[in-house]
Amino acid sequence: MTLDDLVIAAIVPCYNEAPAIHKVVTDLKQAVPGIHVYVYDNNSTDGTDDEARRAGAEVRYEHTKGKGNVIRRAFGDIDADVYLMIDGDDTYDAAAAPEMIRTLLEGPYDHILGVRQDDPTSTAYRPGHEAGNRMFNRVVGRLFGTPVSDMLSGYRVMSRRFVKSFPALSREFETETELTVHVMNLRVPHTEVPVGFRDRAAGTESKLNTYSDGFKILSLIAHLIRFERPVLFHGIIGALFAVVGIVLAIPLFIEFGRTGLVPRFPTAFLAASLMVIAFLTWILGFVLEGVTRLRRETSRLNYLTYAAPGAAQRRLPTEHSAPESATPSEIASRTMGRDEPGSTPAR
Repeated sequence: MTLDDLVIAAIVPCYNEAPAIHKVVTDLKQAVPGIHVYVYDNNSTDGTDDEARRAGAEVRYEHTKGKGNVIRRAFGDIDADVYLMIDGDDTYDAAAAPEMIRTLLEGPYDHILGVRQDDPTSTAYRPGHEAGNRMFNRVVGRLFGTPVSDMLSGYRVMSRRFVKSFPALSREFETETELTVHVMNLRVPHTEVPVGFRDRAAGTESKLNTYSDGFKILSLIAHLIRFERPVLFHGIIGALFAVVGIVLAIPLFIEFGRTGLVPRFPTAFLAASLMVIAFLTWILGFVLEGVTRLRRETSRLNYLTYAAPGAAQRRLPTEHSAPESATPSEIASRTMGRDEPGSTPAR
């Protein structure tokens, strides 16, 4: 299967990106001939949709605010072999798209992350965003066991089986973090490609807020730890209860060893209750770990229902497979029973 045989879809989430979207669409079409560009207008008021149409993109609308809502809608609506996700602000270099697609197919990989390259002359990568991104990269890499260089990048190329197994639960800019964690949980083939990153087009402004969006991402990471690493999450909470219970119980044990009495019964009851809560929390973590494992297996099985990127959608021939020119009666005779000559058919 060649590149020309593949359906490649570019998903471009937009909110008030009229000065930049025309260039983004035309650059994508020049870089990847035959690409289908879908611009998702997320309540823009500056004519972004008209500019996208003039550039040759198919414009669709998502009226629920948030990039995560756009991605969930696009992944559900669009059926393609290769998906390219890029922001509509013209900060990413569309010329890197062919290399990212080629890397995905030659791997074959399921997810290619466009890692933004630092440009000393550019102000596109604000210091607060860069520092926060590095911190999130380290935290998520250590928690989920897979190193990542730029988890907040909005420039990615993905296979069909990756997209169709992605639940897309986040609502706003946390969707990049969710995509990265999905890669780690499913352990899909993944690699990174350096891409250019430049200043936004004149007349546009960033929709990101360093602090509020940073807290949203931290909150998402906490929720992901809770749902994806339940033993770790509940283990830490149970350990806190256990430590407090032990601290309260130590003086009681010392006093009991000296006098054989327990003079502070309410404290003893509290310490015992805290230890019971700690054990119940640990047990809950192990139970939820089983649920998480079952959910991952289901997601993995859904992922395996799709072919690898660029692979032909047909099974390999087997010893007993019928040739393509076989008639229905010949196929039926081969499948219903391969009796030896002279044998009596089973009744």
